[in-house]
Amino acid sequence: MRILYAEDERGLSEAVVDILTYHHYTVDAVYDGETALAYAQLEEYDGIILDIMMPDKSGLEVLKELRKLGYKTPILLLTAKAEIKDQILGLDTGADDYLPKPFSMELLLAHVRALLRRRPDYIAKVLMFGNVELDQESHEMYVGNQSTSLGKLEYQLMELMMLNHGRYFSTEELLCKVWGYDTEAQPGVVWVYISYLRKKLADLNADIKIVLKRDVGYTLEAHK
Repeated sequence: MRILYAEDERGLSEAVVDILTYHHYTVDAVYDGETALAYAQLEEYDGIILDIMMPDKSGLEVLKELRKLGYKTPILLLTAKAEIKDQILGLDTGADDYLPKPFSMELLLAHVRALLRRRPDYIAKVLMFGNVELDQESHEMYVGNQSTSLGKLEYQLMELMMLNHGRYFSTEELLCKVWGYDTEAQPGVVWVYISYLRKKLADLNADIKIVLKRDVGYTLEAHK
């Protein structure tokens, strides 16, 4: 998922880019409205995040021009202005969502996920086993309304096991498939990441479990 993020506060911009990148989004960061407008017209983005108070052009001006030009990319507005009238103005101008500052990174991520689901061509890429859903784009794992984010190696391990549930993988196979053939990681790291996933599955009240069969390996099984 590719996101354009326009924010003139450099410190905040760096923090948001870091968290979005960690969660597997590709982010182009710009620091003024004119540049944001130029990027939005030159590149294709899955979503755009605009701070309202920016130099050269405000986020509202960029939003208005993009909508006038026919761009349908979902847009999230960020601003320190939390008054109802400002929220109404932003939404009436064509924004898809609105998030006042200050905000938590967890809340921002939730708004970004909701924003990207508004794309006209959105089709969820989800793996399902038991009551667990694994979003292959956001790397989120769901059970009902509960969710948890997976790190890169956690996700790769969980994806492999969901795609091959019922198949046993030895520790050596998991090291090769997830960490790579040239990894210097020790076998014990597999057990550590299996433990992380077991805890997250338990916290979600999942009805699937990662089980170990002695001298055979690990597999993903349904437990009703």
